[in-house]
Amino acid sequence: MDTEEIKKLKQLVCSTIDDNSEKIINFSKSVEREPELGFKEKKTSQKVKNIFDEIGLKYRDRLAITGVKAKLKDNCDGINVAVLGELDAVICRGNKNADPETGAAHTCGHHLQLGALIGAALGLKLSGISQKLDGNVTFMAVPSEECIEFAYRQELMQQGKIHFLGGKQELIYQGEFDDVDIAMMMHSMKNSPEPTVLIGESSNGFLAKTIQYLGKAAHAAEAPEQGVNALNAAIIGLMGVNALRETFKDEDYVRFHPIITKGGDVVNSIPDDVRIESYVRAKTIEAMVETNKKVDRALEAGGDAVGAKTIIKTIPGYLPLECSSVLGGMYKDNCSALLPAGNVLEGGHFFASTDMGDVSQLIPSIHPYIGGVSGSLHAKDFNVEDYYAACVLPAKLFAMTIIDLLVNSAEKGNDIVKNFKPKLSKSEYLKILNEFNKVTGESEK
Repeated sequence: MDTEEIKKLKQLVCSTIDDNSEKIINFSKSVEREPELGFKEKKTSQKVKNIFDEIGLKYRDRLAITGVKAKLKDNCDGINVAVLGELDAVICRGNKNADPETGAAHTCGHHLQLGALIGAALGLKLSGISQKLDGNVTFMAVPSEECIEFAYRQELMQQGKIHFLGGKQELIYQGEFDDVDIAMMMHSMKNSPEPTVLIGESSNGFLAKTIQYLGKAAHAAEAPEQGVNALNAAIIGLMGVNALRETFKDEDYVRFHPIITKGGDVVNSIPDDVRIESYVRAKTIEAMVETNKKVDRALEAGGDAVGAKTIIKTIPGYLPLECSSVLGGMYKDNCSALLPAGNVLEGGHFFASTDMGDVSQLIPSIHPYIGGVSGSLHAKDFNVEDYYAACVLPAKLFAMTIIDLLVNSAEKGNDIVKNFKPKLSKSEYLKILNEFNKVTGESEK
């Protein structure tokens, strides 16, 4: 297939997406009106399935509780390219669209991701070009990217319903990525109301931590010398981590941002139970491991200093995002066909984290950032200014990139897969997550 024929295929798919732009936008708005938190996205999941039913895409559902997975073709050899969209919202009670009971709100733009997912599915299916693609396309609506509600997720783990905090992690564990060769997902870009695309490169991974200091209660005025002050232990532990900050390498982009979730019970008693939650973030797996050891050492020293017991529970968060530069370049070329050069930007490193990072450690992936929204992510001022730019445009870009990957015996797609060097195999990936999951200090003192 020559360049002109490929161009016509892209025009046909983009025209089909434009013909369905109202449906795509209305779908995204419907999801925005009924936000649901991770592993609880039943209504949102059903909305995705309704669209798949409408256009004749067969799917499997209830994957990692609420996930949905459809394929463009029923039976197909060759490489398989997945387009992903996340089902869950975040808690942001101040946002105008927040659920009044749960506080859930789509201030991270996952409803726009789903719009792009649905848009790409509509374009590729209804345009009738599937037989011109030498490979398959998978459309995955995935649960629970926001790493929140730890207690609820730990209950699900105890019940055997999930094994990891993140939806993509759980889907990897369940084998739902075993047949996927390339993955693509977009994300909204803060403070970018105009049609804009930023090609992201990398982001931090993280480990989640809960720290408990157990001391001894005593009357704070009458007999403080008889107590063991767990709050002092916590303060010393946190100051110990702060004293380590000069040892964190700039190129590792380390972040440690704790909160004290329990500082004591009453003001006239020496605190005997103080609790902290935090993330340890870094750019590479190696930096995550190294920094986590330093942080644990400092936190334990806080307890040792006052004679308190220190219990540290570490939970595997998400691995660092490392995007495929070749795949990103192909995506960027398609951006140039739809946007002025000044609206297509190169991204560097981002300090936040996503479980798309876990996927990127296993298979070639991209995670571009898309404009059309104002305000900050996870904030009450987040607002969609241009739904077309925010979800219809990225649907076109996904579809166009898929065409590039799968035409002509999927030559470009096969080249990307062949030359990709995964950082981890699936077995190595699961092993490292299990190694991250540990508790120290429970049997001590």
